[in-house]
Amino acid sequence: MLRLQILSMLTVLIAAAIGVEAVAGTVQIAPVQLLMVRQDGCHFCAEWEREIGTDYNETAQGIAAPLLRVNVHGPWPDGLALDRRPVVTPTFILIQDGIETGRIEGYPGPQEFRGELGELLSSRGIAVSR
Repeated sequence: MLRLQILSMLTVLIAAAIGVEAVAGTVQIAPVQLLMVRQDGCHFCAEWEREIGTDYNETAQGIAAPLLRVNVHGPWPDGLALDRRPVVTPTFILIQDGIETGRIEGYPGPQEFRGELGELLSSRGIAVSR
C-alpha cells in the first residue's frame, strides 16, 4: 500500500515538473502550454525532436510554454478547445487556459521555428525571459 502511494506521489511530481496536472487519472493542460501533435513515423517530428526537442523545456520559450506531446490520433488532454483538428504533423498548438490561441503547422527548421514561436508567444502577451 505504501509503495502504491509513493508511486502515485512520484507520478504527480513528475507531471507537475513538465507542466501537466494529474487529476483523478486524467491529464489536464497547464495554464500556458505548447501542444506538439505528432505521430509515429513522421520524419519532420523526428527532425524537430533531434534539433529542438531534447532541450526545449529548458529554453526561455520552453519555460514560458512547456511542451506536451500528443499523438494525432489521441488521447487528448481533457478540456481542450481547438479551432480545428490537426491533420499535419507536427502541429504546434499554443494553449492558454485550455483554449487554442495559435498554431504552427509543420516544421520549417530550427531558426524559423524559434522565430515563429517567439512571434506567437509575443503576440499573445506571453513573456519570454532571455
